[in-house]
Amino acid sequence: MPTVNRFAALQPEIAEWRRDIHAHPELLFAVERTAGIVADKLREFGVDEVVTGIGRTGVVGLIKGQASGSGRVVGLRADMDALPIHEATGLPYASQNAGTMHACGHDGHTAMLLGAAKYLAETRNFDGAVAVIFQPAEEGGGGGREMVEEGMMERFGIQEVYGMHNRPGLPVGEFLIRPGPIMASADRFTIEVSGVGGHAAYPHMTVDTGLIAAQIMIALQTVVARNVDPLEAAVVSVTKLHVGEAFNVIEPKATMAGTVRTLKPEIRDLVEKRMHEVVELTAKALGGSATLDYQRDYPVVVNDPERTDFAIEVARQVVGEARVETDAPPVMGGEDFAFMLNARPGAFIFVGNGDGAPVHHPEYNFNDEAIPVGCSYWAKLVETAMPLDR
Repeated sequence: MPTVNRFAALQPEIAEWRRDIHAHPELLFAVERTAGIVADKLREFGVDEVVTGIGRTGVVGLIKGQASGSGRVVGLRADMDALPIHEATGLPYASQNAGTMHACGHDGHTAMLLGAAKYLAETRNFDGAVAVIFQPAEEGGGGGREMVEEGMMERFGIQEVYGMHNRPGLPVGEFLIRPGPIMASADRFTIEVSGVGGHAAYPHMTVDTGLIAAQIMIALQTVVARNVDPLEAAVVSVTKLHVGEAFNVIEPKATMAGTVRTLKPEIRDLVEKRMHEVVELTAKALGGSATLDYQRDYPVVVNDPERTDFAIEVARQVVGEARVETDAPPVMGGEDFAFMLNARPGAFIFVGNGDGAPVHHPEYNFNDEAIPVGCSYWAKLVETAMPLDR
């Protein structure tokens, strides 16, 4: 495949960076070690401007091309944080931080963007500037939102922004992308159920919060099954349920929690509205009460059609036309790169990670063979967007 030859030579070095980051995973905004490594390497590469502390622990490096007549500034983003998972890979570079693991490939994303930054700082074969964005707290913390709200786009003059994520099961050397919605909004909810506690042998003298919670859990599935158009996409998953500790006690309180995923704002509104009604009225029908706290976390990741066409063109330069899927089905996972795409037009693409465990699995591992592909995509994107011979 026509990847940039420089990245084939750099691959062992980039893989070492990746494995070091993998061995020392950090959660959410507490990515001080990783961010420090990123900032040090960017300075070592001769990046023109390196700014730390954006979005608490985010890092942005600005690389200026050989010319600046185009006035364009393109943003490239990678995420740095890990997950609260106990690693089970048995790898020699496995996590040294118990209960914390790079189970989503953010170590690979960071390493690939660092590799691209090294190359771009060496060659500067473009007319304009590129901002390499290293973001904390993608896994539920909203680090992308914080970087945008702190004025990152304005500060560096970023006009368009691009993101990339590895995809287990997709062969190395292939890409997936689509215009429009590509990843779902990610919301969370908590339900508090109230009843009347008592002895489990005398249920008629209680209002059973466990029974109410169970009925609410089942009833919530009717929101998708009977309120959402079958041709639309929505997910309601209850993932936590707590009703007490003793085998012979009916508790007066129960707590539930979970997540909602949708691909359209109007479906998101519908699901939230119906959930409030189902939760409150189901509990009332059984003699108790319940409240729903619905938190909107990440918006839908929406690829700009024009920038998606451009990303497709670049991906085809790297791996060939046959290895780029241009109408991939959207996925119901969430991504806070959505906040950056809401602030600036751009596109999010998936790069193949080959066979292996899925993301968020204790046996997941980023495939270092994907490094030259991802780095080449970043480099060609910049050089194609801002050619010197325009």
